[in-house]
Amino acid sequence: MKKITFVIPSRNNLEFLQLAYESIRKLNTHHEILVLNDGSKDGTFEWIEETKKTDDSLIAHHNLDTSKRVGIVGMFDKGIEMAKTDIIFAFHADMIAGPKLDENILKHLKPGIVVSATRVEPPLHPPGPEKITLNFHIGKECEAHNFDKDAFYDWCNNVGLKDTKTTEGIFAPWCMYKEDFLAIGGHDELFAPQSKEDSDLFNRMQLAGYKFIQPWNALVYHFTSRGSRFNKHAGGAAGKNSEEWLYTTNKNGREFIRKWGHFIKHDQYMKPIIPPKYDIGIILPDNNMELLHAFEPWCNNIYCDTNLGQHYITTEQSNTSFNLSERVLPFNNKKNNDVLVEITNGNLVNSKNFYYINELSSILKDSGEPGEFELDIYKITINQLKEVKI
Repeated sequence: MKKITFVIPSRNNLEFLQLAYESIRKLNTHHEILVLNDGSKDGTFEWIEETKKTDDSLIAHHNLDTSKRVGIVGMFDKGIEMAKTDIIFAFHADMIAGPKLDENILKHLKPGIVVSATRVEPPLHPPGPEKITLNFHIGKECEAHNFDKDAFYDWCNNVGLKDTKTTEGIFAPWCMYKEDFLAIGGHDELFAPQSKEDSDLFNRMQLAGYKFIQPWNALVYHFTSRGSRFNKHAGGAAGKNSEEWLYTTNKNGREFIRKWGHFIKHDQYMKPIIPPKYDIGIILPDNNMELLHAFEPWCNNIYCDTNLGQHYITTEQSNTSFNLSERVLPFNNKKNNDVLVEITNGNLVNSKNFYYINELSSILKDSGEPGEFELDIYKITINQLKEVKI
């Protein structure tokens, strides 16, 4: 069997990390496990260093500054860079490897292919066709201490491993050749420390022509979000959205739109759907900060009152890596965008007609030709339709 490096960032998740480590070692003793300790204060450092004494295939990288979190963007890329094997498996500390996970992943893995495990999750999130919703916890809590390992393994052996179908989707945890990961530049630091980094990465995998495979007998149990919103050490109470997660998911959602021209889109199995990005300018009619904040990420340029624009740039620039001085322009600036969208009445903006902005790339693609047309409160002028390279 080919050797795999399991790359696992972890911050204050020792109980879960220990379960993940044990489950991988239960698969095979020769796989490399590379743990990236991101400033943990829960004994993770001590446990790793002690375990390394009896496990030569356990490798560690420590961020010893407990006050500063690197995040999974930086930690995953550091770990993959350190990996000594040709094959890397982007694993999470709050995951349990099911029986024969490595074997059933490797059956499908080749250069140019990304293989995702099938997640089995407790009902903390809505169910979906790309995963299996089952609870293997004793009692009401979904924690490490009351996880029923025997029940999970029994279900895998008697039920889960018999499902030999595959679907074409992508989600964590995923496995691929290290060379393929490095070829697309790894994670984008735009999304550090985390949130939306995976969707951005999956888009770029698809644009690079990689094929996605999800075998349904390659199983992991995923406790869900223990590195973010359900981690009591990430800024909020356990089971609640932490302040850190709420901030980063909102900020990075806006960054994703600025980069791609649309929000995250995928099919039922999580395969990316990537509409074209066009050079769009939006003309804002009113001196309205709320509208400016809502519309700015969805275009290359937004034209507004000079004082409003300067105030927006001052308050928002710290939340984005994009240069807002190049994006937010005064009304009287020359408008050279390929597509211009004029909001005819800002007082009539609502969730229904804002949806057209969300779908604008697809609408423009379907329209196909230069010209003018009206869509609800928007007057749209297409000068040309040329896709913007991302």
